[in-house]
Amino acid sequence: MFELAFPWALIALPLPVVVWRFVPPRTETVEALRVPFFARLAELTGTSPQHGAIVRRRAHVRFVLLGLTWLFTVFALANPTLRSEPVSIKRSARDLLLAVDLSGSMDTRDLENHAGAEATRLAVVKEVVRDFVAKRAGDRVGLMVFGAAPYMQVPFTVDLSLVNRLLAETETHMAGDSTVLGDAIGLAIRTFERSRASNRVLVLLTDGNDTGSEVPPLTASHIAARHGITIHVIGVGDPTLAGEERLNEDVLKQIAARTRGRYFHANDRKELARIYAELDRLEVIEYESHTYTPTRTIFYYPLGAAAVILCCFSLALALPALLQQRKGVL
Repeated sequence: MFELAFPWALIALPLPVVVWRFVPPRTETVEALRVPFFARLAELTGTSPQHGAIVRRRAHVRFVLLGLTWLFTVFALANPTLRSEPVSIKRSARDLLLAVDLSGSMDTRDLENHAGAEATRLAVVKEVVRDFVAKRAGDRVGLMVFGAAPYMQVPFTVDLSLVNRLLAETETHMAGDSTVLGDAIGLAIRTFERSRASNRVLVLLTDGNDTGSEVPPLTASHIAARHGITIHVIGVGDPTLAGEERLNEDVLKQIAARTRGRYFHANDRKELARIYAELDRLEVIEYESHTYTPTRTIFYYPLGAAAVILCCFSLALALPALLQQRKGVL
């Protein structure tokens, strides 16, 4: 759609007519031709000498060209623009952070992979998480790993293939052998502080007990709740064991409950896949829609037309003098 950004500039269009109508022409005083028989001529013609003026004849072509130049100039000042149809841009309203435990216990071979063969816990987690991430088109997804310390593997991104590729490259013991669950939640909180999404979700997967976090897990979860972060916890392991390898379900359930999340326990691959399918239903992808109208200014077209006309007009005025000068030289 065509429109003028500054339509009030068009009030300058009749300005040349107003000047021509009300401003008197420029006058010059010049010496007249003197002849010795001027008085005799006046007597013979029966006229008396008076003050006179020579008015140069105005060419219609000049009026037209100057008028077009002024018209295009004022039109350029009005800033003509072309406005396209409104365009809606959808942006994810959720940032989803996946936190995966890489402690040594994730090397335990007590789960079956998609082929039914015995595999490590981490290998099965990679398979299930890969499918889960592939379905999150629209969300910004981040990946964090933790062991003796938490590390941000992938910042929030819409490049889901990157998340899956770097998840596939993770190995147990990469982040150490212990499990700092509270520190992992703390890093997630700091990561979400830079997020502008209205919905913030942390999916925390672990198979052990917290071992020496600087911030206790329950304290970290309380802070996360104050920051509006929902934590879903997935426990993989045996809660009947003792020591660091014991899955402390009581703490994990409290972490989820304090942040309005849910706790899940996976005993096998099918159960783990069902949990991520449930999370997919819980965390429906949300969008924020932003609409803008593309505009393109085209003031340079009328301005260029005015410049071309003015150049041609100036050349036409100067050409006769140049030709005359050239004849004189020859």
